[in-house]
Amino acid sequence: MQVIDCPVISHTSEPISTTTDVVEGDHLIGAFGVRTSGPTLIAIGSIHGNEPAGAIALERVAARLSEMPDRLKGRVYLLVGNTRALKMGARFIDDDLNRHWTPENMSRVSSEELLAASSEGAELTELDRVLDSILVTANDEVYVVDLHSTSAEGQPFATVGDTLRNREFARQFPLTILLGIEEQLKGTMLEYLNNAGAVTLGFEGGSHRSEQTAENHEAIVWLALKNAGIIDHTTYRDNSESKLLSGREREAIYEVRYRHAITPEDRFVMNPGFNNFDPIRAGQVLARDKNGDVKAVESGLILMPLYQRLGEDGFFIGRRVAPFWLWLSALLRGIGIQKIVDVLPGVSEDPDNPETLIVNTRVARWFPLQVFHLLGFRRRRWIKNKLIVSRRKHDTKSPFKARQMLNG
Repeated sequence: MQVIDCPVISHTSEPISTTTDVVEGDHLIGAFGVRTSGPTLIAIGSIHGNEPAGAIALERVAARLSEMPDRLKGRVYLLVGNTRALKMGARFIDDDLNRHWTPENMSRVSSEELLAASSEGAELTELDRVLDSILVTANDEVYVVDLHSTSAEGQPFATVGDTLRNREFARQFPLTILLGIEEQLKGTMLEYLNNAGAVTLGFEGGSHRSEQTAENHEAIVWLALKNAGIIDHTTYRDNSESKLLSGREREAIYEVRYRHAITPEDRFVMNPGFNNFDPIRAGQVLARDKNGDVKAVESGLILMPLYQRLGEDGFFIGRRVAPFWLWLSALLRGIGIQKIVDVLPGVSEDPDNPETLIVNTRVARWFPLQVFHLLGFRRRRWIKNKLIVSRRKHDTKSPFKARQMLNG
């Protein structure tokens, strides 16, 4: 077992001055309102151990929530992600915990095979036990906020899987919203929880070791509590931290169009000076690797440029989504067009999986990937001239609210 460390990037903002007293395997920072009905909010910080601001912020939130148990109209669970890596100040010990939530791994949770495979196998098993105990007892909507930070400077922003329920929740926050990053990544925790029926929101609060990042994380949790209906306006107003974000103007919505995947063997080095949402042009040199210059494949905005030793993502490229397409997407999905799209020429249902469509792009050349995005599908892969897409689960309806109705 090898501990993987990451250098701390120097930033101009004030560094975090408070440390977290993490205990290996103990993921629960606090649970509040556990005997009440109403919605559930799960906030998770530091799924990467070199991102301490999330866990620190949740400890601060827990201290304040403990003073107001009678003012909560639902349940709140505050969790720490990778306890072993956080204790070491490392991004991960063996493998990235935020790539571990694959169907293969989830089918092996608690098995000796998974527990012996890596430190993150133990973390996954422990977290899944906690999350499962919360989800199985939920009788109203479940919201999950995942707190992250980046190695580059830049404005805070939200990452959202493109279901209509996720969109509705995310648009209550005064944040730039980034859609579609889950299509570029495999095995993220939020995708797993989204598929389980939760409304999910990822939040990139700033640079790794900045005190401002911890304060932004606090703010987003208080806003999430308000937007989920767990605290009322009076309680929310009493928390001055939330003003950090509530005073911001609402920003645009972007979609991820490209991910530059890397491996350690690539010897990838990002060129200095890029921050989140900086504009770039096609052909611009962004980095270097063992093969020479790494150039932008298209114009857009650079997202999450990698300025640390470890990571599987060199950078992403995004582009703004016009409000008309968001409106049209919601309209079409709201009336259920996506349920009959398999009758179109060149589009067929996968015989082994009714939630997956196979698109012959030679026949269905008028139905590119963007059209399927509009209808609530996500890209799985390309196989020669065939595009494989799948329906996003729980796009418009909550399984937890359905459970509430069944239970009377």
